[in-house]
Amino acid sequence: MGALPSVRFARLALVGVAAGLIAGCRSGGSSTATPITHLVVIFDENISFDHYFGTYPHAANAPGEPEFHAAPGTPQVNGLTTDLLTKNPNFTNPENGEVASNPFRLSRSQAATSSQSHDYAIEQMAYHGGAADLFPRHTGRGMFGGTGAFFTPAQVMGYYDGNTVTALWNYAQRFAMSDNAYSDQYGPSTPGAINLISGQTNGVTVKKVTYSTYMVDDGRGGKTLVNDIEPLGDICSIPGDDEVQMTGKNIGDLLTAANVRWGWFEGGFDLSTPAPGGALNCTRRTLSKIAGSGSTDYLPHHEPFQYYASTANPTHARPSSIAAIGSNTDGANHQYDLRDFFAAVQAGNYPAVSYLKASAFQDGHAGYSDPLDEQTFLVQVLNFLQARLEWRETAVIILYDDSDGWYDHQMAPVGNASFSSADRLHGMRACGVKGVTPQLPGVAGRGPVDGRCGPGTRQPFLVISRWAKVNYVDHTLITQSSVLKFIEDNWLHGTRIGGGSFDASAGSIDGLLDFHGNGAAPVLFLDEGRGTPVEQPAGGLPQ
Repeated sequence: MGALPSVRFARLALVGVAAGLIAGCRSGGSSTATPITHLVVIFDENISFDHYFGTYPHAANAPGEPEFHAAPGTPQVNGLTTDLLTKNPNFTNPENGEVASNPFRLSRSQAATSSQSHDYAIEQMAYHGGAADLFPRHTGRGMFGGTGAFFTPAQVMGYYDGNTVTALWNYAQRFAMSDNAYSDQYGPSTPGAINLISGQTNGVTVKKVTYSTYMVDDGRGGKTLVNDIEPLGDICSIPGDDEVQMTGKNIGDLLTAANVRWGWFEGGFDLSTPAPGGALNCTRRTLSKIAGSGSTDYLPHHEPFQYYASTANPTHARPSSIAAIGSNTDGANHQYDLRDFFAAVQAGNYPAVSYLKASAFQDGHAGYSDPLDEQTFLVQVLNFLQARLEWRETAVIILYDDSDGWYDHQMAPVGNASFSSADRLHGMRACGVKGVTPQLPGVAGRGPVDGRCGPGTRQPFLVISRWAKVNYVDHTLITQSSVLKFIEDNWLHGTRIGGGSFDASAGSIDGLLDFHGNGAAPVLFLDEGRGTPVEQPAGGLPQ
């Protein structure tokens, strides 16, 4: 890749001077342990590490696709070796039957695929005690979708390279990423989202449950969430569907108590514009032309703060003003539409901690989204932020809620055991070894509890910031709760949530950052369609 244009270096020098003057002044009145006073967490959907980065930094550069050429000295990752590509255990294990398969490259024209199976028990069965050799049999579900679906469970072995997920590979080149990052536990979106903000899926209170697969008995008289379910009372929760509420604390409670400005910003959360016929706009949809299908823009089971009475905004009340966004005194209770984030930043009211969730068609979830729509969203956000004076003091983390069941060859050592009715990692009702593998307690002093087998599946994790290490791959074992831990250490003097939260044992993301220099990582503007570097960004903001 060529050097960044010199005009951009000159511009950033000025930005650095200006930002040095404003550092620490826009973080809700709080002080920080690092030069980062604004953290933006982009939480996307359903990608395994090998699915996006298995062959990094080597791309096929097929004709007609955006090219990717790694910079000299680019580090290797724990990815798909020659043996894994040609003699993969998912190909050689006869238990996969006629759908046994080696990993194979998905082209840019095959961006639309099916979503795979990714339930708590199913993922454990695919990992088969660490052999990672039963993905087609258990998580493969390539039975629908657009080009590239192939109508076979073997689709679960497909991967993209830098000719499709071009922006992410370019961000990895100029900033830092982990090749050893995992969900805190096995399972789909809702447990992953809740672990992101609390590190604890134990402590479920139930409104109605039709299907027992939503949660499991924790062995202490309570319930642990292991599957997707709607949040209690959200006006957009599916009418008549099962709903739950979580007990315990989340990071929002801690930030609010410390008077740190924060918010969750999700596409489609604003219901103030009526849908056709005057109905509530919970059903607003944006069709992905690439995926050829769609979902409602706002999905309640992706919004973790809605599961806690203390941080919920069940009626989707609008903020009283742009100036009130992120504050403790506003009726929106820190839950906003995605557009509110951009309005607040442009108005000089940049929250200290911001979680961004794309409208569903841009969140990367196979079946109704895809890597190209996801790329558009990521590039729009990062181009916008890097052009701000506050970029000097900002860090952006990109991570995922779960793996969607896509093949990934690396299983983390079990750090938290579970022996619930849904556990299958080491046989029936077994994740770990009783009396040997540690097991964390649940909420309210309950404890050691079942239903939290983890770490779960491996996913991409990138840090994009002036303070990120450049063209760097960190191998420290981290999880979703590592983000929680960074927030606690940076704004809250190391205060932990307690109650068995994964934050206490989570690995640190410090290895991705460099605070010894002056924040030397250069900005990188990309084309939102191709994911390739440009001198000056163009295009609008996410919908």
